[in-house]
Amino acid sequence: MTQPPPPPNQPPGGFGAPQDPPPGGFGAPQDPPPGGFGAPTPPPAQPPYGYPQQPGQPPMPPQGQPPYGYPQQQPQPPYGQPPAQPPYGQPQQPPYGYPTQPQYPQYQQAPPPGSGGGGKKLSTQMQIVIAAVVAVVLIVGGGLWYANSGGGDEKGKDAKGTSGGTTTGGADGGSAGGTGGGGKEKVPASTAAKMTVQLPQPKVEDVTDVSGSWITDKAFVKTGVNSVVAYDLDKGTVLWTLPLTGQVCGASAHVTADGKTPILFEASKRLPPKNYQPCTEVGLVDLNTGKLVWSTSVTGGSAGDSKAKFSEVTLSGATVAAGGTDGGAAFDVANGNPRWKPQANADNCYDMGYGGGEGLVAARKCGPYGSQYVLIQNLNPTTGAPIAQFKMPAGVDYASVVSTKPLVVAADVGDAATDGSGISDFFSIDEKTGKLKAKITADSERYAARCRSTEVENCSKVVVGNGRLYLPTEEHEGSTGEYGDETNEIVAFDLASGKPVPQKADAGDRYTLVPLRMDGGNIIAYKLPPYDKGGRIVSIDGGSMKETTLLENPVEKGSNSPERSFSSDYAEIDYADGRLFLSEVMIDKQRSASSSKEYLVVGYSTR
Repeated sequence: MTQPPPPPNQPPGGFGAPQDPPPGGFGAPQDPPPGGFGAPTPPPAQPPYGYPQQPGQPPMPPQGQPPYGYPQQQPQPPYGQPPAQPPYGQPQQPPYGYPTQPQYPQYQQAPPPGSGGGGKKLSTQMQIVIAAVVAVVLIVGGGLWYANSGGGDEKGKDAKGTSGGTTTGGADGGSAGGTGGGGKEKVPASTAAKMTVQLPQPKVEDVTDVSGSWITDKAFVKTGVNSVVAYDLDKGTVLWTLPLTGQVCGASAHVTADGKTPILFEASKRLPPKNYQPCTEVGLVDLNTGKLVWSTSVTGGSAGDSKAKFSEVTLSGATVAAGGTDGGAAFDVANGNPRWKPQANADNCYDMGYGGGEGLVAARKCGPYGSQYVLIQNLNPTTGAPIAQFKMPAGVDYASVVSTKPLVVAADVGDAATDGSGISDFFSIDEKTGKLKAKITADSERYAARCRSTEVENCSKVVVGNGRLYLPTEEHEGSTGEYGDETNEIVAFDLASGKPVPQKADAGDRYTLVPLRMDGGNIIAYKLPPYDKGGRIVSIDGGSMKETTLLENPVEKGSNSPERSFSSDYAEIDYADGRLFLSEVMIDKQRSASSSKEYLVVGYSTR
């Protein structure tokens, strides 16, 4: 999985200057080492592909021709395909991009704990250190990605195509007999697209989070500065602006059937030199009218009598749910009335956040400081009562919900993912019983999926549908072997067994496939282009993995290409009904010496 880019500059105010507090504010509960202080050290991660699996063998380099004196590697099968069957009695080597670890470890099912929040606070000195680190991380690669809903709450719209979590077709998570097809996205009369929207970045004085984008029947809606703004789909002109008391600090991919979505925002505007305000306000936005239907805040949890601070928000049916280090809360989508509030130190547990869509799933951190663990709970969205739960294995500090139905969770077990992707394994869980169906090991050197581990619903480049988990491989050398000839594939795993399926989708030489969301039984994916081509949107049959082109962008040569100014790791990519929008998730003060244009949004259309 790809590394985040290096920090372009030092943090605002220089190193050593006061930085923004971490999510939840100073004094919020922090995480212990994996397994807690004094706990047994987790087992070492599986050696990278190509390294010896048995002790006593000399190490082999993972790539390229081994140096003199090292044993020679055997020829590999075509990238992403299972290898030829070995002779009888010989162990079978898994193909590149497929797991090498056993798929069925046994994890204990935990009894339901009480609800609530809380946690032990760290020293002031440690809080300051953590705050500085968080501020630098935001500058390096910040940005949010949200799991995309495929449930009945979206009325056939692409609420947000940045990431996975979509579940349609074979939603029981078992072996999908009728995979693929049934999508709403159709091939246009001509797939050739033209650029229709170019929106410059607004002026800001510091790093500003602008995550959140949605496509409606009439508008492309995007988070702005202390506002949410709707733009004409084909002209980019402003249709409406919703002013807010402060900056948006959380947004959901999920949208109700009548076009409403929840957001988080700050209670007041940022005034230099203070570039941070607590993220305390929860609101519901009507994406059709630009009205703030309701807004509210709550107290409780580790915040005590102060307003609870949240870091993410989601939607499931008639419930809006928000979570953070102060605990979790839920609200009636109709009027904003609280369904539940953060609880102070109940069983030493608090809801870090929720995954929404077809179900509502909480990731809870429990236990005394130094021996905390993570629970995954499938909740009744109206009451918050646990329906089933699963205790994550030792060595898991955070967990990300990729899909709620079927229930798929990603985690970095024992800090095995060394690339910052936040994923070492995916867990396929029965949402009715809480039992583990399969564990899918995802070597970070082979797969390109990403989760922002400190948030529960924030994964990209991974989708779920047809009872399968779809993952892109990392880029690798293409068939020509020439410079710049890199490509990748999308491969799939069965959620019932954890085993890879034989079909795969090839990006083709010099293209890279990025899965965005499910469309019925099909995968909507963006094809990152080479320098002399335009990007493409394709629909991939979830069974046969055959692709159909839906949109082809024009060629934009040169270093100032608007399309190539966006990173697939740090941008929101939305596609619906023949229109593609690329938008930033994080902006900063513009550099006066910069000769290249800095875009907030660019859009393309075949219509």
